[in-house]
Amino acid sequence: MLHHHARTTSRDMTSGPILKQVILFSLPLMLGNVFQMLYNTVDSIVVGNFVGKEALAAVGSTTVIVNMLVFFFNGFSIGAGVLIGYHFGAKAYKTLHTAIETTLTATFILCIMFTIVGVLLVRPMLRFMSTPDDVLDSATVYLTIYFSGISGLLIYNIGSGILRAVGDTTRPLMFLILTSVLNIILDLLFVIVLKAGIAGVAYATIISQFISAALILILLTRTDDIYRFVWKDMHIDFSTLGKIFSVGLPAAIQSVITAFSNIFVQSYINYFGSSCMAGWSCYNKLDSFLMLPIQSMAMAATTFVSQNIGAKQKERVSRGTTTIVLSSLAVTAFIAVILFLFAPQFIGLFTGDSSVIDFGVLFIKANVFFLLFNRINHVLAGALRGRGDSKGPMIIMILGFVVIRQISLYVLTHFISNTPMWVGFGYPVGWMCTCVVELSYYFIYWKRRERKAGVTG
Repeated sequence: MLHHHARTTSRDMTSGPILKQVILFSLPLMLGNVFQMLYNTVDSIVVGNFVGKEALAAVGSTTVIVNMLVFFFNGFSIGAGVLIGYHFGAKAYKTLHTAIETTLTATFILCIMFTIVGVLLVRPMLRFMSTPDDVLDSATVYLTIYFSGISGLLIYNIGSGILRAVGDTTRPLMFLILTSVLNIILDLLFVIVLKAGIAGVAYATIISQFISAALILILLTRTDDIYRFVWKDMHIDFSTLGKIFSVGLPAAIQSVITAFSNIFVQSYINYFGSSCMAGWSCYNKLDSFLMLPIQSMAMAATTFVSQNIGAKQKERVSRGTTTIVLSSLAVTAFIAVILFLFAPQFIGLFTGDSSVIDFGVLFIKANVFFLLFNRINHVLAGALRGRGDSKGPMIIMILGFVVIRQISLYVLTHFISNTPMWVGFGYPVGWMCTCVVELSYYFIYWKRRERKAGVTG
């Protein structure tokens, strides 16, 4: 049964001031991302301070493996969001429901697959990354428990993706705040009181994620809004699934290949020992926080563009894309300055070990201002996906983030100097090359195409 009640919690982005719409959409999303990041960061802080340096390195080195599965799934979520946003903007409620039911049914099947594959691949992946022996057992324990409970994270992510596509970013945020606070309490309980070590941290995380998944499912099934999910209507419409994958699969492939290439970067870092590994892990945690406003802007770009294309507001699509890119650059520049000035204090949050702090500061200072290039990459890619073009960004990002990055790492470490600083600099080289290619693609290919279709902007 379809519900056509007033859309109280959804946000129609096809009219009104663009910047205001984007900010109102992005802020809860960014705060939500901050709290989602807190899951892993609190794990690192608790482990670094109460378990030891090897356990901190273990949590850090597992991040790239977790990211590979999560990023793949996020690609699926992006594809679903673009389709749902398009039907929402076009006010096509019957196809909106088909898209939601197909998305959730496919998610439940993927949860089973990811749990099995994740648990089976833990040890081989850690060996493949040349994980040192003093870190291997801890990392294996952490990842095995994490993957056993990965369904909670995936269901929460897809549920909040559905709500995001109809413009509701506030309620997923409420659930995340609640479960993030719970995760901190459980971390401290398991590690300090129950002395469960790294396994306790993993259990705290998956329990919290299962609760956030349950909350989002209750919301989707009990709402009176137009995006209500009805259990008995669960089915897979293969034509809808095909459309989701046509946008989502290129995004997923690009994210997975990038994450996989980061395993090679991690093995370059592992060469320098556990202090450098822990420093790199701390830098990556901070970089992940820096990514949050940008991911939020990129998601805002995707939703904004898909809704406005559904509503046939082509000129607004063009203005919105420019507005979102410029505002994301301003936010990144501001954060980069603060991070550069207070680098030792930020790394010091994770550890008191002076050699780890030195490595962390080195990586921040080498990379932080180059992040401006990466921000253009992500926001433009989000806007292109909202147009239904996922293949262009995929090819460009694989070229820059994987091929060019791996070549530059090889050249830098073999022909210039094999030092942590030059390994860290492999990232900016990839970002800059990607930025040049993506801007060219957007302005030469897409703008020309839009002008031919009679679009101004």
